[in-house]
Amino acid sequence: MTHKHTLGRINERLSHGAVTALLARFVSKKTPIIMGVLNLTPDSFSDGGEFLEIGAALKQAARFVAEGVDIVDIGGESTRPSTFRSGAPLDEEEEMRRVLPVIEALAKRYPSLPLSIDTYKAATAKAALEQGAVMVNDVSAMRADVGMCEVVRAADAFICLMHMPGLPTLIPPTPTYRNVSAEVSQHLVERAQFAEKHGIASSRICIDPGIGFGKSVQENLQLIKGLRSFTALPYPVLVGPSRKSFIGAVLGGLPADKRLEGTLAAVTLCVAKNAAILRVHDVGAARRAALMAAAVRDAMLTTDTYSSD
Repeated sequence: MTHKHTLGRINERLSHGAVTALLARFVSKKTPIIMGVLNLTPDSFSDGGEFLEIGAALKQAARFVAEGVDIVDIGGESTRPSTFRSGAPLDEEEEMRRVLPVIEALAKRYPSLPLSIDTYKAATAKAALEQGAVMVNDVSAMRADVGMCEVVRAADAFICLMHMPGLPTLIPPTPTYRNVSAEVSQHLVERAQFAEKHGIASSRICIDPGIGFGKSVQENLQLIKGLRSFTALPYPVLVGPSRKSFIGAVLGGLPADKRLEGTLAAVTLCVAKNAAILRVHDVGAARRAALMAAAVRDAMLTTDTYSSD
């Protein structure tokens, strides 16, 4: 399969400039950035199969836009633990078959909307960047595919480096941590420094502690509680708690489609601790919760009169 470059230099796209502006706004005003999850998969834990057909995917993206999404993250392979542990990663050609038509269509329909490709495969990332994506969301932090760093560097793309123990298809069954926040933070700093050493500008890098990836319920909670150890680092922090199993566990075994309130509570706490990007399924609700949390976080003592309600 060949993929023709259709959209010119990536750093000249409106959507690339939009990411720069979003990150600059976060630095100056700490305004949360909302990333909507668009899974083009049959087996994702929350919405597998819902958006496999291109029409359904475009309709969901349009809903995101109407709800005020800042970035859309598009993935063709489920990253749920059972998928990785199957030992059978999705073939690149099938992954590209799923994601490229949607990326191309969205890039044409919404030229200023930043699109992120959720993949750890360099070939998929390269094709997606050529078709309109401007960011790569790599759950392996560029460790799974040695070609990923060069793809990102050459394109001048944005990269999100996520923590996971081991590698896709090689996650340890029971990872252990002495201090989960310290160990995850150290890993992400090392990966960010690796990226910079290999020519990726620091302004293009964000980090993700990897909620739900090889962590217990308590470890996920500890990561959110200790998020300031990540937001104190010189990289924007992306957090993806949306509908994750630790929320279901805390709330008595709720299924994924009943975890909205738990997700919003986690989003609120992450914003309070200066997370830059919130990766969510429920864009409108998360955006409202995030903006309210940011307003409370940044409230100044004034002489305003009391509200009548």
